[in-house]
Amino acid sequence: MPEHDRPDAEDYGLAKAARSGHATQRNNDPDDLALLESAVHAAGTIARSYYGGDYKRWNKAGGSPVTEADLAVDAFLKQTLLAARPAYGWLSEESADNQARLSAPNVFVVDPIDGTVAFLKNRPHFTICAAVVEAGRPRAGVVYNPITEECFAAREGGGATLNGNPIHVSDRGRIEGTRMLGPKNTFAEGWPQMELTALSSIAYRVALVAAGRHDAMVSLSVKRDWDLAAADLIVQEAGGLLTDEAGQKLIYNRPSATQRASIAAGPHLHALLLAHLASRCKGP
Repeated sequence: MPEHDRPDAEDYGLAKAARSGHATQRNNDPDDLALLESAVHAAGTIARSYYGGDYKRWNKAGGSPVTEADLAVDAFLKQTLLAARPAYGWLSEESADNQARLSAPNVFVVDPIDGTVAFLKNRPHFTICAAVVEAGRPRAGVVYNPITEECFAAREGGGATLNGNPIHVSDRGRIEGTRMLGPKNTFAEGWPQMELTALSSIAYRVALVAAGRHDAMVSLSVKRDWDLAAADLIVQEAGGLLTDEAGQKLIYNRPSATQRASIAAGPHLHALLLAHLASRCKGP
């Protein structure tokens, strides 16, 4: 699609409304979840305008891919969300980090396209993720797949939903036969037989666990706050757990936005997975 045909913030009226007299009213609106849902749905239209088309792509300094779609979605979300909540901090994969976020009571944590590899390959397994973090933990979060039109959402204490319908993790209580999401090389040896599925977006993996479509997700590689914050709250509110390999909850908006291994599952299966990982570390 030609550049002049790409939708932007003004096309949806969101940024304009935020700059108008409605902005003061929205700043006093405590419903951050409604704001996140509205913004990511609009951002999904931008992502779809690039998906499967011609667009610029390149590798960042660390070698990971990025596209102009990532930057367009990031710019839209930053403009829209901060216009509505100017006192909030900002942390995003595609924005330069501003350590002022550390002193902000609330922080938007955003991944404009989680699963860029899938996006590049025209696979519908990428998501747009946005969370509000307070005191190191997510208080509202949305993980949205704009191709499948799946919107996973949660607010603290309010349960988790998929397109407005309540969701819950599975009650599986054994590792063997688990519907597991994660890189297949993670489970190359020393694991019981499982149904393995690999998806690019880690947030999508966690959200699918929250919805009970898969039983667990294990990632033993370093991730970033924007990969996990929104999905963390969703799986928690769906009755599950997302922790590191030691069983500790993840803390967000620290000076370094890195997170170690992440394991998501229902409580019983989660405990079994942690025990299995611990036994593997100890060796025979």
